[in-house]
This record gives sequence, structure tokens and C-alpha cells, in this order.
Amino acid sequence: MRRLPPLNAIRAFEAAARHLSFTKAADELNVTPAAISQQVRNLEDILGVPLFRRLTRALLLSEAGQAALPILGEGFDRLEDGIERIRATSESGILTVSAAPSFAARWLVRRLPRFEARHPEIRIRLDPTLHAVDFERENVDIAIRFGEGNYPGMRTDRLMTENISPVCSPGLMNGDNPLREPCDLANHVLLHTDWGLGNPTQPDWAMWLVCAGAETVNSSRGPVFTTEVLTVESALEGNGVALVNRGIVVDEVAAGRLVWPFELTIETHFGFFIICPEHTADSPKNAAFRQWLLDEARADGNV
Repeated sequence: MRRLPPLNAIRAFEAAARHLSFTKAADELNVTPAAISQQVRNLEDILGVPLFRRLTRALLLSEAGQAALPILGEGFDRLEDGIERIRATSESGILTVSAAPSFAARWLVRRLPRFEARHPEIRIRLDPTLHAVDFERENVDIAIRFGEGNYPGMRTDRLMTENISPVCSPGLMNGDNPLREPCDLANHVLLHTDWGLGNPTQPDWAMWLVCAGAETVNSSRGPVFTTEVLTVESALEGNGVALVNRGIVVDEVAAGRLVWPFELTIETHFGFFIICPEHTADSPKNAAFRQWLLDEARADGNV
């Protein structure tokens, strides 16, 4: 711990020492000369050494005051630089976004050029990670997380509701074992994602097949991926049929790289949420990015 005297007392001394005048220091700091004199007296008492020689018509620095002035002046200059850096970063500068890897790779990255075109004054720093963000300790402005939306003490906006559907490469729709109805999945590899939520209400292949009336299909077959990114990549390669959140593959479906073989969709109470501390939620860059995210999700029909 730094054992420092009160900052106001140090400011009073530094200003008075530069001007060699309590009156001019008081004008600079917008206080009375008596207040400056009292702060300096307090500092001298704390340090146990006189900082000025008080003459009838003049104020001179003591030896200790002369030694301290240039160092304290440099310290206040550096402190001012630090505050300006904080101010510049908060008002524009870099916006650090922590996002779930699947969401970042399959949805966010492709849309970021549109945000940059709308807000060229804001630079995005994207950190794809799943860990819970500590906004007090980490240099993160906004987080996008998948879950139930329970983030106490945070400003939370639902960005995308989870709608679970099978998806596959167009090549699987026709061939030796064409996909015509859910029971046809018995002839295809099922691609699974372990979302790691540990929640029994999270949809999986067993749940979807029951809803589709195809419970005779063995739902335990096929590889399990720990990220939805890998599940989607496997589906793009034609390795099987994946059960995924429709929102993160909307671009692949629109481009014809993937198709929905069946219409049945399971809507859940899970989703992607925009999270940030209440006290920074309405800062210009946070508000701009949040509004842009919501606009993009509405355009996709995902909110």
C-alpha cells in the first residue's frame, strides 16, 4: 500500500510552490487562500518538515520544498495523462467485446464491418471466450453470453432467443438415403453439441426426436462436440445432421450452404444476452454497440 498524505494537500502545495503565492494557487484551484494555507500546514505537520519560508512580503520554498516540487509536478502531469487516456478510451477509442466463441465466429464477425461503417470512431476488440467476465478487473466493456439471462447487478438485454432445429448440407437431402421425414434420420449420422449448461431442459437430439414422433431413431449415435462452431463445421462438410441454434447458421442457410431438412423447431427460454455493468450501460460506445446488435438481430428475425 502507498502511504501518501491527502491528495488535496499535495495539490495545494504543488500549486502554491509553482506560483510562490497562496493567492494565485487559490485562484487556480478555485478555493480561498486560507484553505490553501491550511492544506499546506496540514501537509507540513504530516511530513514533519517545513515546505516554505514565510517572509513578511514573500513566500519562498524551503530546501525540502525545492527538492519535492519538480517530482510532484511530474507526478501530476503523469496523473493527468492517465486520466486523459481513460477519458479517451471511454468516450470513443476501443470497445472490448467478450463473446461466446460460437456466436463470435458464426454470427458476430461477419456483421462487424457494418458496425464499423456506422461508427468509424469506435474500434472493436473481440475476445472469444466462455468464462464469466469480471468487469471490475478485466478490460471488457460488453459481454455476449448464452444462458437464461440471470446476471444480477448487470444491464441485460436479450439479443437472440434459442430456437433449436436440425440442419445439414444440401447434399444429404438427395442421395442413397434422402431425408424426407424425421424417421429417415436413422440412416444418417447425428451431430451433437455439449453446451455444458448442465440443464435437463436444454434440447438435445432425444428431445427433438420425441417431439417429431421419431423416438425409434437412436438418439445417442454420432460424435459430440464441445462447441457449436465444430458441430456446424461438421455439418458443412456433409458429415451428418446437426442440431443447432437457428440464429447462428442463418447466413449459411441464406447462402445455400446448409438447409433445414424439417420444419420442427424447439423454442427454449435460453438465448444470447448482451451484458454490461449498469453504470457503463449508457456510455456512448456501449449504447451504440448494443443498439446495433439489436438492430442486426431484428433484421434476422432472431430477437
